[in-house]
Parts: sequence; C-alpha cells; structure tokens
Amino acid sequence: MSYKLFIPGPVEVSAKTYTAMTTPVFGHRSADFVDLYQSVQPGLQTLFETKDPVYISTSSAWGVMEGAIRNLVGKKVLNCCSGAFSDKWYDVSLRCGKEAKALQYEWGTPIDPEDIRRELSTGGFDAITVIHNETSTGTMNPLAQIMAVLREFPDVMSIVDCVSSFSAVSIPKDDLGIDVLLCGSQKALALPPGMALFSVSERAHVRAEELMDRGYYFDFLEFRKNHEKGMTPSTPVIPLIFALKSKLEDIFAEGVEARYERHARLNAMVHEWVDKRGFELLPPREFASKSLSCVKNIKDIDIVDLNKRLKARFNCIIDGGYGKLKGKTFRISNMGDETDATITALLDQLDMILAEVGTA
Repeated sequence: MSYKLFIPGPVEVSAKTYTAMTTPVFGHRSADFVDLYQSVQPGLQTLFETKDPVYISTSSAWGVMEGAIRNLVGKKVLNCCSGAFSDKWYDVSLRCGKEAKALQYEWGTPIDPEDIRRELSTGGFDAITVIHNETSTGTMNPLAQIMAVLREFPDVMSIVDCVSSFSAVSIPKDDLGIDVLLCGSQKALALPPGMALFSVSERAHVRAEELMDRGYYFDFLEFRKNHEKGMTPSTPVIPLIFALKSKLEDIFAEGVEARYERHARLNAMVHEWVDKRGFELLPPREFASKSLSCVKNIKDIDIVDLNKRLKARFNCIIDGGYGKLKGKTFRISNMGDETDATITALLDQLDMILAEVGTA
C-alpha cells in the first residue's frame, strides 16, 4: 500500500510524472535520445542559473559528489562538516585517497565563512566541499557569503551540494562563481530516485584535465565530450529523463519565482506550527532550511508511534530524525509539489494525534 511522503526525500511524485516515465524508451545513441537530452538543457540551465552545460548522471548525487573529489582534488580538500551528509563527504574524500581536513561543526550549526577564510589562507587546499542545505539538520548554510570568501582564493575549486535546495530556492551558480553544483532527482524536483544533475565550470574542466585518477564513470571530461554530442557517457535512465522533461514543464508553467515563493510560504507555515505547539527548530531560525524543517523533540514524543498513527489514520508519514538525531528530532518536508492544502492537512493531522497522546 502506498502512502504520502512528507519526508526529506524521496518526496511525493505526481501522477503526471509517473505517466511520463511510461513513454517507450529508445536507443541512447539514437537521434531520438539526442533530441530528448537537448530538450531539457535550456530549462536546466535556467534553474542552475548557468551558461555551462548541465550533465545528467544515472546515479545518486553521491556518485557525483565522489566524482567531484576525484576530478578536482590534487592537493587537499577542505570538507565543511555540519551534519550527517557533510560529515560523510569527509569520509568519502579519505576513501578516494585524497588529503582532506574536516572543518567540523556541531550538527545544526551553520558554517562560518570566516572559518573558511582562515583555513584557506594557509594555502594548503585546492578544493572545498559545501552542502548548501544540510538535510539531516534542516540547516541552510550562507552560500553567498561562503562564495564571497572563495573568490579570494581563485585556485580553490568549490564543490556545492544543493540536493535538497535545488529548485526550492534560487542558487545563481555563475554569479556566485560555483565550480561544481550538483543535485539529485528525488528531493525538491519531486522525481523518483536514481538520477543526478550537475553543472561544471570551465576552470573545473581545466583542473580535471590535470588529474590522472578521475576514473571513468564520473569523469567530467567524458561527460563534456558526450554532452557535445547530446549524449551521456554511460547508459542513461531514459524514463527518468522523460520524467525530468515533464517536471520542467510543470516548473515553468508555475513560474520559477512562484515556485520559490511557494516553498518559502509552505516552510513558514510549518515554522508557525512549530512555534504555536511549543517546539523549536534545531538550527538558528535565520539559517533554517526553506525546503524542510528539523524540529527538536523537546516534548519527548514517541516519533515511531506518531508515524504509525499518521500512517494508519491518514496514510502519510514524516521523518523521525536522521543518524544521531534519530528520535531527538523529527523532520517535515515541504518540498516538491506540496501545496497550502497538503501542508495544512498534515499539520491538522499532527495536531489530532498529538492531542490524542497528550502532547498537544
């Protein structure tokens, strides 16, 4: 039995999107595929706010995150760590055999750009990884301020994960000077899992040309070579690209700015509910994510029982916290195709269940 997802990914997928995935496939080296691939480029470039190509990878975003390390780190990488996924990026860097340092913060604490300036001033790094919207903690890091610092260090490649913020807020890749901007399909884009999208600056391609241990599957130069022919280096997940084309139609029909405003409005609705019910957000309010809310479980609710009740009575679920925050927090997603009506309904359902268990 299916149920409605209010978790931070995968999120709810529309019937229109699923229908698009039933389009018959064709050869991925055919003219038909070239037409499909090229048809999504203008929309993707608009959303990435870039003139650079946007590559399509049949993988999770983690594949591209690891690939970026292999393509761009020649000397040492600074991994900004403030949650489960940014912490993991440090581990991935080490597993790739790269010199790495973790700039470590307590989970829920935003990255301080001055700390980055201090570290990069040593001259020991040639790349940095930043997660824009740390999904595990609901924290949105100050990307514009971070990138302002990075512009002082032109030899340092910036690798930015916008997995849970892409298409929920504006991320002007070119204006900010981001070298690699990457996301996955299953979060704010509201597509099924299994595809990653990323855009690479020209200077990042130049860096990749200098490194000999890029591998093959995520080799940026292979992506560029195939992109010029309207193709991907390896067999692509064609049904998801059809779904992406359909989703881009939806996004531009709504209007990109209207989409950003909707995410902000729904997010504010959840925050208002958090305040009225006497809860607290994990991150400082000014650094709270716009696509999900990570709420401190200060009332010691049994989140497992809460979700069981939500699922049984209302056919939906929220998230019970991630990693070391499991049970200590809960997360509510407002990303993708959610509306005022769906978020209002969820919050009303939560109120009913909290009243039943005596914690409203």
